[in-house]
Amino acid sequence: MANDGTVTAPDGSGRQVKVITAEDVVAYLAAHPDFFEKNPDLAAELALTPAAKGPGVIDMQQAILKRLRGEIDRLKSERIEIIANSKQNQLVQNRVQAAVISIIQAPTFEKMIHIVTRELPELLDVDFITLAIEANVDAPQRLPVEGVYVLAPGAIDMAVGENKQARLRSRIAGEDAFFGEIARFVQSDVLLRLRVSAGSPDGVMCFGSRNPEAFGPDMATELLFFLAKVLENTIRAWLDLPE
Repeated sequence: MANDGTVTAPDGSGRQVKVITAEDVVAYLAAHPDFFEKNPDLAAELALTPAAKGPGVIDMQQAILKRLRGEIDRLKSERIEIIANSKQNQLVQNRVQAAVISIIQAPTFEKMIHIVTRELPELLDVDFITLAIEANVDAPQRLPVEGVYVLAPGAIDMAVGENKQARLRSRIAGEDAFFGEIARFVQSDVLLRLRVSAGSPDGVMCFGSRNPEAFGPDMATELLFFLAKVLENTIRAWLDLPE
């Protein structure tokens, strides 16, 4: 071996190749601590040879295996969580699809309102669903409808936020304006703005739960927005309103 740590290749080519020393291996592993994680088969193969132990000697095999087992346990936990979330998402999606079918197949406008406020809670596994619409001074007075509430002008912007589509809250006290007499049972809620027509006041679809953590700001809203959009279009069609 030459002074520079190289030797002549045994293939007869005369080329010089560098000899890898134990120090080189140590330096490489120190620079790549995840090497055995990326090469678990090699780690397992090395673990077949009992480690020599003595004063001041670290059992690298056991350390590597312990780290690998921890990584495997973490991956298993992540897989279980992903599968559980996937099943839950599929369940929610199926429920929303069933709710959409119920809405669009309602034989009358009144039946549709009944479906939304009386049948969808069970179908969507929600305690309460109500509808509310802002008052319009030009609109004729109507008899009160169960599950449908009339709001003061500007109430939705005040509650949801101007130009915002939804409000999701946890650990709250329900508001009478949106839930009527059942408001005292509501501890988390969702308000979804309904823009049925440019010529009519806004409304809201209100979800309420007895569970203070059922709804919250971090909740995914794509399926709820889809449900609200279907309801908007269905109401517009029944009332023969322009977009």
